[in-house]
Order: sequence, then C-alpha cells, then structure tokens
Amino acid sequence: MMTAPTVLVIGFDPYRAPVPDPDAVAAALDRGRARFAEFGLSAETCLVGVDDRIEDEVTAALAARPWDCVVVGGGIRTPPEALELFELVVNLVRRHAPQAAIAFNTSPEDSADAAARSLAAP
Repeated sequence: MMTAPTVLVIGFDPYRAPVPDPDAVAAALDRGRARFAEFGLSAETCLVGVDDRIEDEVTAALAARPWDCVVVGGGIRTPPEALELFELVVNLVRRHAPQAAIAFNTSPEDSADAAARSLAAP
C-alpha cells in the first residue's frame, strides 16, 4: 500500500496574529485543508501566533514526522515586517526537514496546489 505524501503547512493562526477578519481567514484555512485530499496528499498545519514561541512550535511540528513538503504561508512570507520570521522558518525547515520540498502559497486556499506543484517538480 502506497502512503500519501505528507505536507506541513506553516502559517499564522488568525486568532493569534493581527488579521482584519480572523473568522474569514479561519474559513479560508478550512477550505484550503479540504483540498489536500483532491491531490492525494496528507496534510497537517502548524499555525503560529505573533509571540516568542514560534521557533519552538515550528521545530516541534517539523520534528513530529518526516515531511515530503513544507508550505510556508504568504502571511509569513510576504509582509516586509515578517522578513526575519520568514528567514527563521526557511532555516528551520532546512535544518529539521532537509528532505522536504519547500512550497509557497498565495492564499490559504491554494496551499494544496503549491504542495502538489513542488512535489511534482524534478
């Protein structure tokens, strides 16, 4: 029996980070999670807040199991004020899941697309 590729999505928890409409972001995250099955992927999320536990939370999630792909969310990647956090997350992935492809989404709803794209890349 073949197992589904494993994907970890790292992003901000809308209830622990400053977002204009946390309920809308949470709903988008739920819709995005549901799409992984369409691609035959097994996905989990690591949603962090804006606090001093980010490194510990991300490290624990990365160490929880072997990952085939890690998706870094746009909330961590795109705002200029999150640059140091983005660097930290990418380096944690390199250190704790060096075998994993790294993917980047544009919204919570296209995380499965980003993972599938990265897993299909040579």
